[in-house]
Amino acid sequence: MSGNDLFYLYDDTEETKTRFVSFMGDTRFDLAITTTDRFYGKKLVINIQNGRTAIIGKDDLEEEGYLEFAFNLNEAEAEELKTFLQRVI
Repeated sequence: MSGNDLFYLYDDTEETKTRFVSFMGDTRFDLAITTTDRFYGKKLVINIQNGRTAIIGKDDLEEEGYLEFAFNLNEAEAEELKTFLQRVI
């Protein structure tokens, strides 16, 4: 397939709302949290420090090990992030 023969699965543009937040407990977090209609009520959370991104809803916050995996965090770091995200997700 050449560059001119691309098959698009989708190509949409929409208005989004992005919140940039930095907070610190034992660990510092710099996040971008994007609200969009694309992910069925979930938010796109980007860790600006390392570029890792996850689509997160309330159900994901309750899934054991999800934040650790998604953002490459240890258990204590993930608990801090979870405490914050429970307020905004």
